[in-house]
Amino acid sequence: MENVELAYGEVPACRDVSFEVAEGEIVALIGANGAGKSTTLRGVAGAMLPRKGRIIFDGAEVTQMPAHRRALAGIALVPEGRRVFAALTVRENLEMGGFKFRRDRPRLRAQMERMLEMFPRLRERTDQRAGTLSGGEQQMLALGRALMSEPRLLCMDEPSLGLAPLVVQDIFKSIRAANQAGTSVLLVEQNARYALETASRGYVLQTGSIIAAGPCAVLKQDERVKEAYLGRR
Repeated sequence: MENVELAYGEVPACRDVSFEVAEGEIVALIGANGAGKSTTLRGVAGAMLPRKGRIIFDGAEVTQMPAHRRALAGIALVPEGRRVFAALTVRENLEMGGFKFRRDRPRLRAQMERMLEMFPRLRERTDQRAGTLSGGEQQMLALGRALMSEPRLLCMDEPSLGLAPLVVQDIFKSIRAANQAGTSVLLVEQNARYALETASRGYVLQTGSIIAAGPCAVLKQDERVKEAYLGRR
């Protein structure tokens, strides 16, 4: 992103936001509620188009590219609140994530098998409606659905929201596993400690602008970050 402004109507939500995610990186975007984190992710995924600035993906400008074309280009979004298709089964949700492979059934089946290996609990529930899953299982399904498209960039919005600590650990293990398999990750997370322990670099958003950036090890020692997000020991 280069000097991007995103707005709801006439009200700017993010101003002059610039950051980058390198190939193979996990980058964290942290901040308080209302800081503009989810809005920024929507801008990356194409759910919102900028009023100004540029968005470059894989060397090409995608600033005005709609969301479905960005998905085909390799950008996948796991939205806040999971938003699985509640009336569809686990299998059908995963198949929706692999829509780009709909004409290549062997590849679709192979990708489905990889997701069920990554999330064994989903294998036990393939014919169960997604709306009847627990919160943790729905988050696994939302992540698996996004990975079905073999994205180059995975955008995660608040993966720990509303989940028990042990489930959160499992979800973050899966995020790291996806990254180790070659997927770059842009991680929006209000739990700054989880985010900074998972990512290699981070950015801090405050009222729609980036106020700090750097390696996560450095950000964890930044007085502003410690005061606002990590607490003092």
